[in-house]
Amino acid sequence: MFALVDCNNFYASCERAFQPQYNNVPVGILSNNDGCFISRSDEAKKLGLPMGAPEFKYRQFCKDNKIKVFSSNYALYGDMSARVMNILGTFTPNMEVYSVDEAFLKFDGFESYDFDAYGREIQQTVQKCTGIPISIGIAPTKALAKVANKIAKKLKTRTGGVYVIESDERRIKALKWTKIESVWGVGRGNLKRLQTRNVKTAYDFTQLSDEWVRKQMAIIGLRLKKDLEGRPTLDLDDDTRDKKAIATTRSFENTYSDIENIKERISTFATSCAEKLRNQGSSCNYLVVFLRSDRHKKDEPQDRSSLIVTLPYATDSSLTISNYAVKAVVSIFRPGIKYKKAGVIVSGLVPTNARQLDLFLSENPKHHKLMQVMDGINDKYGGQKMKIANQDLERTWKMRQKHLSPKYTTNINDIIKVK
Repeated sequence: MFALVDCNNFYASCERAFQPQYNNVPVGILSNNDGCFISRSDEAKKLGLPMGAPEFKYRQFCKDNKIKVFSSNYALYGDMSARVMNILGTFTPNMEVYSVDEAFLKFDGFESYDFDAYGREIQQTVQKCTGIPISIGIAPTKALAKVANKIAKKLKTRTGGVYVIESDERRIKALKWTKIESVWGVGRGNLKRLQTRNVKTAYDFTQLSDEWVRKQMAIIGLRLKKDLEGRPTLDLDDDTRDKKAIATTRSFENTYSDIENIKERISTFATSCAEKLRNQGSSCNYLVVFLRSDRHKKDEPQDRSSLIVTLPYATDSSLTISNYAVKAVVSIFRPGIKYKKAGVIVSGLVPTNARQLDLFLSENPKHHKLMQVMDGINDKYGGQKMKIANQDLERTWKMRQKHLSPKYTTNINDIIKVK
């Protein structure tokens, strides 16, 4: 059996865990730089606050409806997520952390367990230890666990936040209840194809022939169909798989129209990508650099430029990647444009210990040792104690966070005081 554990309104729940005065009060959480709403409490959803709503458009709406607004507090959310995942790991040795607020659990050898009771024990333990409410769906496959979780969450008053699909009767009932557009893994393209076959529910999907599904949705679609039929084809993912591309992109705190500030940002983003490459033992053959103006300011000149750079050799050196990234951004920069966002993406990744060497052109061998020393010092002392010279040594990336709550669990100065 598989379980999908999903933290309810996770960001809002983290804020409420330390500020219980906002329980039963509508809460909205903003994205980076306080741009748009990325999480809402149930109360805020009922008031009509849309997901992704721009903050400046809904500022008065929030005031009128007394919606408590928070800036994203990723230090708090990351730490609370780790605590929840650690607790979940005590209930089974087989777990896949699917996202910051979701995890799949696999119960091998639990045949004699009462899964409804076990699910409620998990739910109560997480709630008691962290204050985070969770919903749990348990079923024979991952896709059905997703369906069960949705039922547990949508019908909370009847299910108590835990729902188990343990019989074929329950499976069919659940699939008939689930709209096809809500099924995990059915994207827009597949949805259009399924609608042409008059497929409206997950149950309708399971009634299609295997041949049609394989032809129209490839092997991934066929596996999803089998999973929904109760035959497991999807196992826990190995989260140690290396990434195929690595990106560091950010919106600036303010707009920049000078090349020096942008060069510094690009160098910092390139350095971040290089560090991630070294962490997974990869080197890159290509990099993409892009610049974006503020698309919301339609009365100002706009620009959305990017450049792909082929590197002369595979590398994980911060010095090399930063150097090429800065040259690229200088070539696409246009004077007079107020830039709001930039990014660096590295791709064409190969294992560093198996990269193709070139007889005439290769990395300076000193870079490897230098990167080892920099990574070692930064790991030991935390933060970015060592940077390359074209980064601003005094600067750390700062988001606009007018509504930021304290870092209760990660900053000694923000620990709650009991009077």
